Amino acid sequence: MSEILNTPFTHKHLALGAKMAPFAGYNMPISYTGINDEHAAVRNSAGVFDVSHMGEFVLKGENALDLIQRVTSNDASVLEDGKAQYSCLPNNKGGIVDDLIIYRLEENAYLLVVNASNIEKDWQWISANNDVAAKMTNISDDYSLLAIQGPMAIEAMQILSSVDLKALKFYHFE
Repeated sequence: MSEILNTPFTHKHLALGAKMAPFAGYNMPISYTGINDEHAAVRNSAGVFDVSHMGEFVLKGENALDLIQRVTSNDASVLEDGKAQYSCLPNNKGGIVDDLIIYRLEENAYLLVVNASNIEKDWQWISANNDVAAKMTNISDDYSLLAIQGPMAIEAMQILSSVDLKALKFYHFE
């Protein structure tokens, strides 16, 4: 059996009294005060989710876009620097390998965020289709992610950023 991994925030979750359980190979917080309280908090104000278990791949080089166009379902050529797109990795049988988010970091540089339980499968699928020599780097173990959601998420996050978060358009980042 594989060892359960911890995110960099596990000690904080435990200190705050989170109920923990295995998910996608990680020891993840499942609940703090109860599903009803937490649902209401996210619907009415804001909630923070540790999604550090997600996978991140960087694709670079003059053929990075070509590879992305081959392995994803949407037209990533419409992406500009600082823009993201929800897409999927279709397989050769009309099914789906996984869904993902594609971020265009800059010309010829993209970040793909994939589901935690499919990191290895997604990496293998993209690699197997990389006949254009795009440079691929799996940075999944190097980054942590927090998702802040709810109607007051922008207000909660604004104190941490010099960027005017209210001015960001949907599926854009800085």
